[in-house]
Amino acid sequence: MSDVEDARPSEDAQETQPVQRPGKKGKYRRDKPWDTDDIDHWKIEEFKPTDNTAPFLEESSFATLFPKYREAYLREVWPMVTSALEQVGVACVLDLIEGSMTVKTTRKTWDPYIILKARDLIKLLARSVPYQQAIKVLQDGIACDIIKIGNILRNKERFVKRRQRLIGPNGNTLKAIELLTNCYVMVQGNTVSCMGPHKGLKEVRRIVIDCMKNIHPIYHIKELMIKRELAKDPKLAHESWDRFLPKFRKPSAPKQKKPLRKVKKSDRPLFPPTQAPRKEDLEIESGEYFLSKSQKDAARMEKKKEAQAENSQKRREEREKAFVAPVEKIEKKIKQEANETISIDDLKKKFQDQAAKKRKKAEDARTESAEDFLIKAPSKKKKQKTKYEVE
Repeated sequence: MSDVEDARPSEDAQETQPVQRPGKKGKYRRDKPWDTDDIDHWKIEEFKPTDNTAPFLEESSFATLFPKYREAYLREVWPMVTSALEQVGVACVLDLIEGSMTVKTTRKTWDPYIILKARDLIKLLARSVPYQQAIKVLQDGIACDIIKIGNILRNKERFVKRRQRLIGPNGNTLKAIELLTNCYVMVQGNTVSCMGPHKGLKEVRRIVIDCMKNIHPIYHIKELMIKRELAKDPKLAHESWDRFLPKFRKPSAPKQKKPLRKVKKSDRPLFPPTQAPRKEDLEIESGEYFLSKSQKDAARMEKKKEAQAENSQKRREEREKAFVAPVEKIEKKIKQEANETISIDDLKKKFQDQAAKKRKKAEDARTESAEDFLIKAPSKKKKQKTKYEVE
């Protein structure tokens, strides 16, 4: 027995040795000597023609429409677009009759993702982005996003004001957004076209949508400037930046509580208010309740006819008002009273006075004085210049 007891491990030894159980997480894990820390897993490797020598089995194509005012510009730059897409093995067609642009793969295409880049290129050209800027979307690491802002607001005036707020005075706000996000942003009509890295496109979309929802872009610009300064500090690389970022909250006025009206006991009525009479009670009081159905219908029709006759009489009176002659204003003439009489002597005297006045005026005109032949000195008063002399 002693030999058997010695063969068994002691309890202390069992506690010290950890039990290794095969778990699901580490079941298939193996050491990877080739995976070192200096490898950047997020790096986008360049896709070369040697990586895919065989042609595609199916042809992929995308088409988009463009407005009429872009036709002249597209005809001018289309040779450059064709040559740029031929270098990556993509064919393009400009249809001026339908007003559309089409891109499609060919047997020379080696990059399977380049057709999506070409689709973004024709979308940007249709949204008034210049060729020199839109052609950059074919590069690796640059994507595009077209943000629709036309259906966010219903009021047209409010939409125009907020869209102008996004651009800013002399385009300063838009320029600040481009510098902080490393993106190209263009506001055109009901859409906002932007190009750049994916991280910057995400920030631009958030700024644009918040601006249309009445949040000023300056708040996001301040936040991006603070984040840029915090990214320079390596100590804060693994810490939360929430304590450094400003928290802008829309001020909301507190709701004013209405003062409760306290009813005094003395104001309360002693008895509850009387109950309103029912319809049946009113009919019993008037005696209509005991009438038959035909009698009720006859009474109702009689009331209806009386109301119709009254209304027709009112309408007839209103129509007849148009034919009533308006009251004319009679000028009051001064009438001599009947009892007033004018004598012949008064008329004779009146005519003699008028003749004497005329005679006197004629005599005054014939008399000549010595002053009429003297040269009078000019007056010292300056003659005022008229409006036309001044001009």
